[in-house]
Amino acid sequence: MDQMLAKLQPTVLSLFRFMTGLLLFQYGVAKLFKYPPMPMFEKVQLFSLYGAAGSLELILGGLLMIGLFTRFAAFILSGEMAFAYFMGHAPRGFLPLLNNGSLAILLCFACLYLATSGGGSISVDAMRRKG
Repeated sequence: MDQMLAKLQPTVLSLFRFMTGLLLFQYGVAKLFKYPPMPMFEKVQLFSLYGAAGSLELILGGLLMIGLFTRFAAFILSGEMAFAYFMGHAPRGFLPLLNNGSLAILLCFACLYLATSGGGSISVDAMRRKG
């Protein structure tokens, strides 16, 4: 079983990268384009912290989805998610379950993992390496 799962690792890493990018991308779309309409993002201005976060999530999340500049994009997004947690969630309480910071923590460490592992076998980065 270990050998079978080990063979799937590069493909599953690519799927993990794509889904992580998609989650971040959707937040960028919601913050910047108000779609889908969400009360918490309806007053986001482009030149604000939320606007900057939305821009990072939209652009770098898109890069993660296609696997282009994966390590760079993931490293920046990991820092953004850490910043989001400590600035937006931690002041509301210590426990992530109570301060609604669980997703920010998870995305922070998912992106940190992608920054160290790369984008997987199905990515633009992999195609560029092959020449």
